[in-house]
Formats: sequence, C-alpha cells, structure tokens
Amino acid sequence: MPRFHLITLFPEACDAYLSASIIGRARKEKKISVDYTNPRDFVTNRWGKVDERPYGGGPGMVMQALPIVKATEKALGKRAGKKAIVWFQPEAKQFTNKDADALGKYDEVAFVCGRYEGIDERAKKILKAFKTRTSDVLVLKAYAVGEAVYTGGEVPAMAMIDAITRRLPGVLGKDASVEERRVSSHEVYTRPETIEYRKKRYKVPPVLRTGDHAKMEAWKRKKNGAKKS
Repeated sequence: MPRFHLITLFPEACDAYLSASIIGRARKEKKISVDYTNPRDFVTNRWGKVDERPYGGGPGMVMQALPIVKATEKALGKRAGKKAIVWFQPEAKQFTNKDADALGKYDEVAFVCGRYEGIDERAKKILKAFKTRTSDVLVLKAYAVGEAVYTGGEVPAMAMIDAITRRLPGVLGKDASVEERRVSSHEVYTRPETIEYRKKRYKVPPVLRTGDHAKMEAWKRKKNGAKKS
C-alpha cells in the first residue's frame, strides 16, 4: 500500500478533496494512506513562523530549510522501504501517466508543498542525503504539473496523488477504466438519446447506438486521431 505524505502548512485545504470520491474510497479500503505533516510544528518561535526574507533581495518571503527538512524526515522516518521525495518546480519535467505508474511502485512518497517565493535550496541538498534506515532507497524528484504557477504545492500534490491512485490495481474496479489502456474517445455521451434545448435537438451519434463493438471502437479511434492531428 503506497503511503502519501503531504508536507504542508494547510492540511485542511487538502483533506476535503483527498477524502472524497475515488481517493476517499481508496483510503477507506486501505489501498493507499494519506497523512499530513506541518512544518510549523518544527519551529521554536512562538508564532509558528516558517519564512524569512531572501538573501540577495527580491520580493516576498522564502520558506526556511530546517522546518521542511524536519517535517519530511518525521514523515518518512517511521518505516524502511523504497521512498521518494517530490519537489515542485515550474521549470521541471512535466508529470505524466508514466511518472504516476513509477511513483505508484514506491512504498512512500512525500510531497513537499512550498509557499511564498519558494523554499531555501539547502532543504533539497540536505534531503538528498537523507536515509532513515540502511535498507532505504530514497530519491528526490522534481516535477511540474502543467505550465501554470500555483500559489502553493498543494494543488499539484493532490493532482499527482489522484493520478497515481486511480492507476493502482483495484482502485477503479476494472483496469479498462484507465483511459489509455482501452479504446476511448475524448467525446462521451449518455442518456437521454435526444436532448431538446431552446428549440434545437442534440442527438447521440448513431454509431454509438448500434451495439456493434467493432464499429464503435473504429469511431472512437477516428475521433482520437482527429483530436491529435
């Protein structure tokens, strides 16, 4: 069972989504585990302050290295196993379904959710050398999730957990529910067969009502080819 750890200042912002629908069911059925570790719990100041002004000047504040390091070590330090630490960077490799399959094979994955202007680079250097037990295999991976820049790492972390989880055996019920493992189309239809709206009629394509699986799959392939061209 993969264990996902979110290193975040805002666990409540994540848990509503990660407790609902397919992800929530996977948690209840013990197919995955999700927990949260807050860097504020690893500071000594009475305000829970985790950021400081950047050296060299510049706008905004930077998250300090040690609260991130200690929170990540706490999250990953309980068990031996194959572990990954995920860092989010807009210029990094784009996260794909292949990456989701690869991360799904790890025992534990920690998602470091930065805020403000980023995280002190020394946190990454320290964590690259981190080993909790002699049998641990640990890697640090950097990803971008889309080309947009987000307020924090929580949104891309949840997107990655979603993508990884739905590809795990048994989570969707049938392996064919994973899109690229079946013949599918970007266009989907359901009942009723005809929709009437503002004096216009919108019908389901006739081929999808034939019951002829070969013709329906050919139609889906054609639609996919049209979308990609």
